[in-house]
Amino acid sequence: MESTRTLKDRIFLLIKGLAMGAANKVPGVSGGVVAFVAGFYEEFIYSLQRINKTALKLLVNGRFKSFYRYINGKFLSLLFLGMIVSYFSVSKILDYFLQNFELYVWSLFFGMIIGSIYYINKDFKDWNYKSILSLAIGISLGIAISFLDPAKENDNLIFVFFCGIISVSGMTLPGFSGSFILIILGNYVLLLVDSVNALYDTFSEVFSGDFSFIHNEIRMRLLKVLGMFTLGSFAGLVTFSHLLSYVLKHYKSITTASIIGFIVGSLGVVWPWKETLYQIQDDGSFLLDSRGEKIVSNYERFLPELQTETYIAIAYIIFGILIVLALEWYGQRTKKIS
Repeated sequence: MESTRTLKDRIFLLIKGLAMGAANKVPGVSGGVVAFVAGFYEEFIYSLQRINKTALKLLVNGRFKSFYRYINGKFLSLLFLGMIVSYFSVSKILDYFLQNFELYVWSLFFGMIIGSIYYINKDFKDWNYKSILSLAIGISLGIAISFLDPAKENDNLIFVFFCGIISVSGMTLPGFSGSFILIILGNYVLLLVDSVNALYDTFSEVFSGDFSFIHNEIRMRLLKVLGMFTLGSFAGLVTFSHLLSYVLKHYKSITTASIIGFIVGSLGVVWPWKETLYQIQDDGSFLLDSRGEKIVSNYERFLPELQTETYIAIAYIIFGILIVLALEWYGQRTKKIS
């Protein structure tokens, strides 16, 4: 697996990591869908599964090269490098477009998810009462989650660890948006905005020789929160990967049908025509985050009027579908060449 990976493959894997990282940060979009459509989902799950007792023994005994090969290190390191870079670059660009061209960004994602449903479903032939029931349950859960009201922000470290475990599900379970789950849990701004910004500011200060952040109580709290969230995410990745590798091996049809259902259910979250609702305090004023920005509560969906803006949005939906079809075509072409 490692020896046959060319430089071109590694570059594309890095790009896929960038795409997964960006997708994971957008509420309603799942990084797992990127992995599924781009054709490396099962390798991703099975590579994470190799982080087990055997890998730990190799690491403790100082057999680092064997450990690296055992866990498919080149694959995971390139993928996670792309995700980390995305968090501090691509996701920032995505934030800009979401603020200034929100309708068109959601339309593009909506089209890509429709394309993803087609991609996953086209080769799935094992429809029976079990898989149909799994599909229905997946759709129902996806829709139900999208209409839940969010909780209030909670920086308790045990709860933050739990948030890490749950939020990482978006990477391992296509259609299950970890970032949207964080909105429901009330901690999206705390964990994916404030804490990440605190880490970025800390790195900037350290590189300039400024260590005053050590005496900044708010900064240190946010860094502790981010550390616990990272630990929870790692624990969730390993746990979910072992669980999913088992069910993919023993219940592949039911699992695939459930994934299709989750993705169909997530269309409600990504529906382009929606008005953002914000959290309100008891006195009727907007609840603000540490940057003074209004905190998202949920979305109110509506049907669009037929006007120029709507036609442009529909064009973006079609473009999103074509992107997925192009990825599929490229994947099939690469397989034929190899």
